[in-house]
Amino acid sequence: MAEAESSAAGAAAGEQAAAPTVAPKEVVYCGVCGLPPEYCEFGATVKKCMDWLEKNHPSLHQILYSSEALETKMGTMSLAAHEKAEKDLARKQQKEELRQEREAAKKKASVVMIKRVERTKRKFVTVVAGIEQFDLSIKTVAKDFGKKFACGSSVTKSAAGTEEITVQGDLSDEILDELTEKYNIDEDNIQQVDESKKKKSAT
Repeated sequence: MAEAESSAAGAAAGEQAAAPTVAPKEVVYCGVCGLPPEYCEFGATVKKCMDWLEKNHPSLHQILYSSEALETKMGTMSLAAHEKAEKDLARKQQKEELRQEREAAKKKASVVMIKRVERTKRKFVTVVAGIEQFDLSIKTVAKDFGKKFACGSSVTKSAAGTEEITVQGDLSDEILDELTEKYNIDEDNIQQVDESKKKKSAT
């Protein structure tokens, strides 16, 4: 009896060992809207999503947006449903374009302030304010500054209660170059201020 049970257990273990392993399925997410590509058509950035998919996953783009796939999809929709879908998509795209235009105008009017501040005994810090207006994480940029310039760099509170980056050292020009080259902020959107000169002129 015990031998039979042992034999059955051994056979079951052998079957489990012989069972083929199933590789995990790769899930693709759109680099534009973040949704699975099958749902991009319901968003406001469908054209950009299609271009991204064609560039990064051409085989999946062919499956979803080939002429055969579109004809099949069209064949399952009534004329009224198709017209409504086109109108809804056009409305979403228009809203998205307006939103992007507003964001572009906001960025164009935004300013990053780089302040050179003199501390006691001829020591300086460089204070950077306004980074968040360009969709940048102030904590990440502060950390990057610390690595780039091998110095202390931290997020601090201004007198007005807003967050800014305080970098140890006189690095105003270096930070300006970093903002334009690495973070693609136009130099016209950056203003440099020397607060140490203000203090001297006031005395």
